[in-house]
Amino acid sequence: MSDPAPAIASPATELRTWSVWAVGLLVYLLAVFHRSSLAVAGLAASDRFGISAAQLATFTMLQLLVYAGMQVPVGLLVDRFGSRSVMLVGTLLLAASQALFAVVESFPLAIVARVGVGIGDALTFICVLRLVSRWFSPRRIPFVTSLTGTLGQLGAVGAAVPMIWALREVGWTAAYLGAAGLGLLMAVVLVLVVDDSPSARHVRGARLSLTAVRHSLAASWAHPGTRLGFWMHFTTQFSATALTLLWGYPFLVRGEGRSTETAGALLTLMVAAVMVSGPVLGWAISRHPWHRSTIVLAIVWSIVGVWTVVLLWPGNAPLWLLVLLVVVTGVGGPASMIGFDLGRTSNPSERLASASGIINQGGFSASLVLVIAIGLVLDWRTPGDSTAYTPEAFRWAMSTQYVLWGVGLLQVWRYRRRARAVIDRVALEAGATG
Repeated sequence: MSDPAPAIASPATELRTWSVWAVGLLVYLLAVFHRSSLAVAGLAASDRFGISAAQLATFTMLQLLVYAGMQVPVGLLVDRFGSRSVMLVGTLLLAASQALFAVVESFPLAIVARVGVGIGDALTFICVLRLVSRWFSPRRIPFVTSLTGTLGQLGAVGAAVPMIWALREVGWTAAYLGAAGLGLLMAVVLVLVVDDSPSARHVRGARLSLTAVRHSLAASWAHPGTRLGFWMHFTTQFSATALTLLWGYPFLVRGEGRSTETAGALLTLMVAAVMVSGPVLGWAISRHPWHRSTIVLAIVWSIVGVWTVVLLWPGNAPLWLLVLLVVVTGVGGPASMIGFDLGRTSNPSERLASASGIINQGGFSASLVLVIAIGLVLDWRTPGDSTAYTPEAFRWAMSTQYVLWGVGLLQVWRYRRRARAVIDRVALEAGATG
C-alpha cells in the first residue's frame, strides 16, 4: 500500500503540489549544504580548534554515524507528527547547530555542534519523501523521489564555492552565522508554504507507545519488500559514498597516479553522473515497477565488474577506465533510491516513514563500515606512514568492497524471491475473493 495521493486535476492544484515539493527540496538541499559545509573548511577548523587530522576526521564520522542511527527514530516521528512539524524542527536545529559551531572555540563544543547538524540533517529527507507520497499521484512518485535525491546533492556543490569565499572574505564566525541565517529563512518559508497533505495542514498518526513502536517497526521489517528495499540501498550506495566522502581523491592520486586536477575532474564527473542518471532511473522504475530489483542487480554487477577491471589492471588504470569507473559507480547513488520505492509499495501509509527510515540505514551503515575498513587496511599495508600509501595498499583496501557486495547481492536475491512470493499470494487471495 502507499499513501493516498491526489489525482492532479487543475493547473492551480498542480502549482500547489510542485510548490510544496520545491520548498521541501530546498530544505533538503540546505541540509546537504550544512552537512557538507565543513568539507572546504578543514584547514581553518584545524587552526581554530587546535586539532589533529584524526580529530578533524571525527567530525565527519560522527555526522555519518548520527545520521544513520537517527533514521528509524525519525521515521517514527514522521509517522506520528507529520512531515511539516518534523522538518521544521530539523531546519531550526540545523540553524542553531551551525550558529553554535560559528562561535565556539573548543573541540568538545564543536563536536556537540556537529552532532546537532547530523541530527538536523537526519530530520529532513524522510519528511520530503513523505510529502512526495502524499502530494503526487502514484504514477509520478518514483520519478519525483529520484529527482529529489538527485537535486538535493546540489547542496554539496553549493557548499564549496560560497563557503570558500565566505571563510576567506568575512572569516569563520560570520561565514557559519550566515549559513545559520539561511536555515532561519528557510524555516519561515516552510511554515508559510508546506502542508502535510492537500487536505490537511497537519497529519497526525497514532500515539507512540513503546508497544506501538515495537509493533510498527516489527511489521515494517517483517515485510520482505522493506527488507528488499534495505538491501538494495545497502548494496548500491556505499562505493560512491566512500569515494565522495573521503577516499576518492587519495585513491586517484596515490593509488592511480593521477594529478590533483585530474582527480578533481573525475570526482566532479561522478557528481554529473549522479545528476544525469537519477531522473533516468526514476523514469525507468515508474515505467517498469515489476523490474526494480532487476535494475538494481544490473547496476550493482556493473559496478563490481568495472572495479574488478580497475583493481586487476597491471599498473595504473588508463584514464578512460577511470572515467568509466566514476560514471558507473556514480549511478549507484541514485539507484539506492529504488529501495525507497519498494518500501512505499510494501507498507501502509501509517508506517511508511518508519519503513523509509529502516531502508535509509542500509546504505549509510554500509558506507560507514567501508570508510573505516579502507582506512584500517591502508594503515595495515603501510604501517607508520600515512603519506606513503601505495597503489598496492589501495588495491587491498578497495577490495574490502567485495565483502559488502557479496552480502548485499545475496540478500537482494533472497528477499526478491520472498517479496515476489508475497505479491503472488496477495494477488491469488484477491482473485479468490473477487
